[in-house]
Amino acid sequence: MGWINETGGIGKPTGRRRVVVIAVALGVLIALPALALAHIERASYWPDPAPDTSVNPPAGGAVPAVRPLDTALDAGQPGATRVVCKGTAVPTPTFRSLDKLRKRRRAAKAKGNTRRARHLARAIKKARKSNAAKRAAWERALNANPSMQALDAGLADAVANGYELRPSQPRVQVSRQEANKIHTLNARLLARCQYDSIQAAVTDSGNNDRVEIMPGVYTEPASKAAPTNDPACADLRETNDRGETGAVSYRYQAKCPNDQNLIAVIGRQPGPNPPPQPPLKDRHGIPDLGPCIRCNLEIQGTGVSPDDVVVDAGDPALGDHSAPGPNPPRYDKDVGIRADRADGFVLDNVKVRHANEHDVYITETDGSTVDRVKMAYAGEYGLLTFVADHSLIENCAAWGSGDSGLYPGAAADLGDAVPPDQRRYGTEMRNCDSFHNALGYSGTDGNAVWIHNNEFYGNTEGFSTDVFTAPGHPGFPQDSDLIENNNFYSNNFNDYLPRCAAGQTPGPMGPNQGCSDFSPSVPVPVGTGFWIAGGNHNIVRNNHFWNNWRRGVMLFGVPDQLVCGPTGSVDPSQLAGCDPTKVPPSTSYNNQFYGNVMGVAPDGSKQPNGTDFWWDDYAGNTGNCWHDNTGINGDRASVTSTPPPSPVAGQSVPGFLPEDCANSTGTGGPTQEAELLNCFADITADTSTCDWFSTPAKP
Repeated sequence: MGWINETGGIGKPTGRRRVVVIAVALGVLIALPALALAHIERASYWPDPAPDTSVNPPAGGAVPAVRPLDTALDAGQPGATRVVCKGTAVPTPTFRSLDKLRKRRRAAKAKGNTRRARHLARAIKKARKSNAAKRAAWERALNANPSMQALDAGLADAVANGYELRPSQPRVQVSRQEANKIHTLNARLLARCQYDSIQAAVTDSGNNDRVEIMPGVYTEPASKAAPTNDPACADLRETNDRGETGAVSYRYQAKCPNDQNLIAVIGRQPGPNPPPQPPLKDRHGIPDLGPCIRCNLEIQGTGVSPDDVVVDAGDPALGDHSAPGPNPPRYDKDVGIRADRADGFVLDNVKVRHANEHDVYITETDGSTVDRVKMAYAGEYGLLTFVADHSLIENCAAWGSGDSGLYPGAAADLGDAVPPDQRRYGTEMRNCDSFHNALGYSGTDGNAVWIHNNEFYGNTEGFSTDVFTAPGHPGFPQDSDLIENNNFYSNNFNDYLPRCAAGQTPGPMGPNQGCSDFSPSVPVPVGTGFWIAGGNHNIVRNNHFWNNWRRGVMLFGVPDQLVCGPTGSVDPSQLAGCDPTKVPPSTSYNNQFYGNVMGVAPDGSKQPNGTDFWWDDYAGNTGNCWHDNTGINGDRASVTSTPPPSPVAGQSVPGFLPEDCANSTGTGGPTQEAELLNCFADITADTSTCDWFSTPAKP
């Protein structure tokens, strides 16, 4: 981040030089998303990572496993199963056993009792006819049920063509035998259906229960009818860690669960005492934690793919797209599915779309799994996990989000902040596609996150982890992510163009792109694969970056003053680790980039980035290094960077991109600092001073 010297020029930082201009710009920037949201979020705390043994099996303490669909009606499983469907239940008929009749007939014949044998023969014929009539009536009822109709249509397509779990992967093929098994399971579940509302089933659920949702589009009319900013809960608002009054407390969520949320999983009773005001600086342990009431809850779609069960917080007529026009209408609820203090929560095999803020939101939860979930066109985040521990996100797809498709924010601080023998990754994200968002991934103060084997493409920017876009998140400074074996490519969609009108389609990406079909809520540089904006001890290795027209990778420092203190938006007393007097700052240390393939796709095709690596060379930052990466020609020499690559392989030479981690120290990059200053000041996305918001030329 650029520093301003006393004459207005850009210079190397000293204790006297000021960052007022950038701070003012970032202060406005940071406020913009909050002003757009209908609800102010409460100050959050990391949950206790130990299992809660008051529940059997214990809740939290580990990543929960997805319970397979074929165990839903197994009486030996813990908890109860509640089935949600379209239409009404179709009871399974009781068929008379032909085998028993035949056995009795054989016994009669063996004893020479021909009269009884003839009687049993007639009984077999009558039972066969009765069973056939019952089965025919039952199958007619199944065929008339909307959920079974949707299921069978999905199964027929999956058998013929396979189904798409995420666009970058081949379609998943389904055999006729597999389809028949899924059909049979759903027929059995339909006999147990008692709900047409997911929220009603969740509300009636307790610890260890599961909610099975049969195919269909669920709009939850009762939840949508619940008032927003309900006066009945007005006295339960509180002040959060940014000093904002009116934050929605946990007690508010428990009393008015559908004020903000289409579906709310309230996992625990509120504790006996309200949380402290102001919030505690140490965010370990939830101060007002109550006992589990819906821990270890699983919500699962019963179709063949996530597309079969759709939870829609807005207008289902839009399908998997967004509303056209420069001022599209707001959707009905801010959150599609919220799991709050719901330790052991599992969400499996559903699609969630059209929330004003977040399609799926999991907060203050120890132990959660999101598997085979699609999230489309959220105003902010497709998936938001916050202050999470023991969190797994896999086999997912997210698109159309105004901020990021996937956001594990303020993840448990389990890396550089704890002793080496206690370090672990508290959040893991794997095998997901995030595309056509402002950001594919974002994680403000997201610590100790393992991100691997994912695809980030077609976004405005592919990946961001930072400390400044939402200051006040616990976990400052961001640290200790492991980002490996991912693909970051073609992140050139310009979401700052005018909103698409009716009949317009977004794209094509590039200089001829005419409009965007979603509205961005964050300013990022079009055409960028990845950035770390003020993070420490991150490892970025063995990834592919290609066809990002501006840059493959960016790293820059963020002064503490821009986050806390007089020129920041957070009181230092509310943010552990942030020191506005610290020079050099707390951020942008010890980040390693190695083994990455730049400008070459996995298929071997050469598709260059605008520049492979960009570093602000922040004066005083140590331990950052780039080594053993290859460029478009498969060698070190073809890697492009700002500052230029080191003239000597394996060494860190001042003014060049360092390769020796132990001897790397920033010396200041005036050109880079000028760009950061101009672009963070240009929060209106006007290209007059900053070209971040215009589409770069294809390299």
